[in-house]
Amino acid sequence: MQSAIILGGGMVGVGAALHLQQRSWSVTLVDRREPGRETSYGNAGMIQAEAVRPYPMPRDLASLLKIATGRTNDVRYSLSSLHLHIEPLLRYWWHSAPKRHREAIEAWARLIAYATAEHDILIREAHADNLIRRAGYRALFRDRASLDLSIKAAEEDQREFGVNYRVLSGSELARAEPILRDDLPGAIHWLDTWTVSDPGALVTAYAELFARLGGRIALGDAQSLQQTATGWSVDTDQGHIDAPHAVVTLGPWSPDLLYKFGYRIPLVRKRGYHMHYSGGASLDLPLVDKARGYAMGPMARGIRITTGAELTGADALATPVQLASAEASARELIDLGKRIEPDPWFGTRPCTPDMLPVLGPAPRHPGLWMNFGHGHQGFTLGPATGRLLAEMMSGETPAVDPTPYRPERF
Repeated sequence: MQSAIILGGGMVGVGAALHLQQRSWSVTLVDRREPGRETSYGNAGMIQAEAVRPYPMPRDLASLLKIATGRTNDVRYSLSSLHLHIEPLLRYWWHSAPKRHREAIEAWARLIAYATAEHDILIREAHADNLIRRAGYRALFRDRASLDLSIKAAEEDQREFGVNYRVLSGSELARAEPILRDDLPGAIHWLDTWTVSDPGALVTAYAELFARLGGRIALGDAQSLQQTATGWSVDTDQGHIDAPHAVVTLGPWSPDLLYKFGYRIPLVRKRGYHMHYSGGASLDLPLVDKARGYAMGPMARGIRITTGAELTGADALATPVQLASAEASARELIDLGKRIEPDPWFGTRPCTPDMLPVLGPAPRHPGLWMNFGHGHQGFTLGPATGRLLAEMMSGETPAVDPTPYRPERF
């Protein structure tokens, strides 16, 4: 029986663990905390089947100036930490040129096509249907011109990728969400996306399925990973664990571990915040406020607001300016109620400069594998890339050509 250590207990790590287990591998999942407590816990709770286009960096001067001068809420930056981001941001800008972005879309959409189908299998096996709604979400717009532009893009996505959506007029939106103010021009209802009432609980349900089927979960320090004569070893609360294969699924922390083995993987690290609210109105479906750069959705703990991207230092203190702005914008739309937590949650999204995950074998270290860098979609894509990785590790013909995601591209 083949055996592997998976380092990282988020959606990506748990997805990979389950797919290897299905292929009769003996798998140990190692993290410093219980599964699903880091970035996988804090997202907007959407399995985004419509997200066929990875986010490019704006290349027009007007958009870049808005970001530089702090006049947009979807991206903010800390001037004192900007030097940490310059190199990956320049690469990101280069890859966002139309031709290169088009190549990224084609490789990205092939993975997204498997997102809900792979989740569906795990949801049923983990008995987690109570956490899922298969009714989509709504992107609302505050001006007619922005809505019209987005409708054109949606038409293109439907033609090219079969994405399903419905355009709602202002009055239709008001009927669908009666708590909203009624003077908005309209929204796009993305129909194929699934929403989750507690993202952390879904990862936990998958991890419990993995354990029920014989998988081992251990607390340990990924930085203790060492190459041995027979493979790889790591220190855990259950002692020294050895296996011929090790998989790095540590999200934004992956490059730090891989650096000691001589790999330099660039990441744009985007911090995001969330906060829960209760005592106000109740939303039917999640809403994404495109103009103000945030999402809000009904969750088990109340309405969760999730912010866009903050470029700051890894150990920087919380600076929830975006959250305050998003909260003020949300209060213009609905009765939000009161904050539940005393402090906002925050976590970091690992975004590669070419917008594609790092997936495959380490070029110079037999038995070392990588699966990270999913940007804003690790929660969506974890089971899909887990399947692709397990197919590669097991010597099967992968369902998707893995070439665009190979680690050696850097």
